[in-house]
Amino acid sequence: MAAATEGPGRALARRTGARLRDRYHRVRVNVLLALQAGIAAGLAWFVAHDVVNHPRPFFAPIAAVITLAVSVGQRLRRAFELVVGVAIGIAIGDTLIYLIGTGPGQVGLVVTLAIVTAIFFGGGSALITQAASSAVLVATLTPPTDGVSFDRFVDALVGGLIGLGVMALLLPLNPLTVVGRAAKPALDVLAEGLTETAEALAERDVDRADAALARLRAAESDLQRLHEAIDAASETAALAPARWRTRGALNQYIDAAEHVARALRNSRVLVRRAILVIQDGEELPEALVAAVRSLSEAMDWLRRELGDAVEPVAARERALRAAGEAGMAYAEGVGFSGSVIVAQVRSAALDLVRASGLERAEAHRLVRRAVGRHVPATDKEHLPATDKER
Repeated sequence: MAAATEGPGRALARRTGARLRDRYHRVRVNVLLALQAGIAAGLAWFVAHDVVNHPRPFFAPIAAVITLAVSVGQRLRRAFELVVGVAIGIAIGDTLIYLIGTGPGQVGLVVTLAIVTAIFFGGGSALITQAASSAVLVATLTPPTDGVSFDRFVDALVGGLIGLGVMALLLPLNPLTVVGRAAKPALDVLAEGLTETAEALAERDVDRADAALARLRAAESDLQRLHEAIDAASETAALAPARWRTRGALNQYIDAAEHVARALRNSRVLVRRAILVIQDGEELPEALVAAVRSLSEAMDWLRRELGDAVEPVAARERALRAAGEAGMAYAEGVGFSGSVIVAQVRSAALDLVRASGLERAEAHRLVRRAVGRHVPATDKEHLPATDKER
């Protein structure tokens, strides 16, 4: 009985500890944003109140915080939309409320016209939202009494610019740290999924192959986060002078990301065929298992070398080794699904060679040479072609 009571207690303690660790991690990851927003709000109020001499510049700190609070990677565009949206809302609100007075009907008309105007100018959701909310504030909290005023537009402009300035000059994020943190889970899950697939083929374990396929399917969200991180890092590298020196290493990630996404799709096809190889009891040369393992190693090396900001030479070498082992397996003899795996290994290897920084023609040449080294000349014309070669 005591053991039974102790079990749920330990489980509760573990869950509580996990929640606390998760919350601590979230705070640690976002503390820089909180500091940036606090500094930007204070500076925006100071500039608008003490430099521009606006008595109640509440739009300035609001604009600064909103500029920093939107998704990192979209701040420059959102800051523009914020200022334009506020300008539309204030202009329409000030003008109409000054001419027709306040009331529920006037508020509805002001908001409708502000949204229609924002849509007419091609605004996105941020611009439309800011136009509508600014019109509401003007119509309800601070209706004009002495004619149309540009003070609130100036406040929004001050706040938006200060928000961008704080992001670029004070405590700018390290672009390579941002991308490296996002790239690790994305590339790790690819490497681990392929390792699991190789082990499943070696052991003829269909359940293990199914688990690998599920892992690779779930990797789409990791790749999405990687692309978002690249957008954020690119914005910071463009705006923050202190981070300009990271552009070269960041470009390696940008160039690699597209090819990694293609490698993921090819790897999923590979795993589905691996499941059929096991289920159908097809002939399975050891070289084909080795080829899948080499692909996994190439993924792992790509993550390491991109993180170290060096040319991914080791990743390229492993990818070409995988292509060569796939050619060896084809020469030894494979069934229908095995030949599809050979093609997908070649496709994924080509993706990783491209991710290592080589141009298309050179990457094709190296992969074809690696495969053809182990295939007799009479059989080369029968090799299954990759999607990119068709």
